[in-house]
Amino acid sequence: MDDQLPVTVGVEEEFVLVDPASGEVALEGPRVLGLLADEPAVMPEFLRFQIETATGVCRTLSEVRTDLIRLRRRLADAAGRVGCLLVASGVAPFGVTPGICGVTPDPRYRVLAERFPSLVADAGTCACHVHVAIPAPELGVRVLAGLRPWLGTLLALTANSPFHHGVDSGWDSVRYPLWSRWPTARPPGAWSGLAEYEASVSDAIRSGAALDARSVYYYARLSPRHPTVEVRIADVCLDVEDTVLLAGLVRALVVTGLREAGSGARPRLVADSLVEASFTAAARTGTAGPGIDLSSGSETSQESLVEALLDRARPVLREYGDLDEVERRLKAVGVRGNGAARQRALRAASPSPANFVGRLAEMTLGE
Repeated sequence: MDDQLPVTVGVEEEFVLVDPASGEVALEGPRVLGLLADEPAVMPEFLRFQIETATGVCRTLSEVRTDLIRLRRRLADAAGRVGCLLVASGVAPFGVTPGICGVTPDPRYRVLAERFPSLVADAGTCACHVHVAIPAPELGVRVLAGLRPWLGTLLALTANSPFHHGVDSGWDSVRYPLWSRWPTARPPGAWSGLAEYEASVSDAIRSGAALDARSVYYYARLSPRHPTVEVRIADVCLDVEDTVLLAGLVRALVVTGLREAGSGARPRLVADSLVEASFTAAARTGTAGPGIDLSSGSETSQESLVEALLDRARPVLREYGDLDEVERRLKAVGVRGNGAARQRALRAASPSPANFVGRLAEMTLGE
């Protein structure tokens, strides 16, 4: 890897389209895409009330922010032109999802829906995926093993889906238990090397648990389309600044892992059961509740886990000039809460579903 320049990073965000009067999902993805035919960074998603964006390949967090703002504004403008709102929420807050009739008319999506019909109704969840460049897949597999202890903390920071079918789900990220129903939605393994990783992917496809490599939904994986590690644990963030924070932390963790792998250091082994328990704790209560100390298996505060994550990422953050910004954003999350906390406060202050989703749409644009 090139230690002279920052390792590149890119971000994919998934959004919900909602009706401004009822707050329920709006199946307008194809029409929105039709208005953005000149924008290759905007793509369809599994269900027609979802839409996805992808930033360019970025070297600085400033570049990430600029692209995220541009794409959110373009999408929101196009959504408004077809009579709906763009909302950044891990799950649509209101309404019953439409099932098979809501699947985007794409052959691959149709096959997925036919293979996993029981999962379609709750498939319209929205995530944020962060890609970080790696010099070789073998090193990437080592990085994935090293990421296992930190993914739960990233989920706690970004949890942004408390409401489902119009009621409080009791989770900060109800997206997590919904998405985890997919057969391959699980933590990355502590694979011994690239051959073992590729065998795991091949086994998932051969067994029918996945349609193809793209539908092997490990919460961190080697991207099947780009030379990157792709971290997929986070809900889509309510505002751009939380997304930038996530991108900065993920890049620093990946670069730290790359350097350790290059030096021959072995990642700390953590049992799958503990990793999964850390995900569940993070999804349930976010940054406000308890987490799991993966060194001991005991309960601890999410605040202490955030501090430990920052300690690990700090050298790379400082080297890349991102430390002050990341520390500032972490303090902001500590004061105002994650996206779920802000959604709950906003819902409590909103006299109607229409007012609530309107305010969510404004926050999606940072207004």
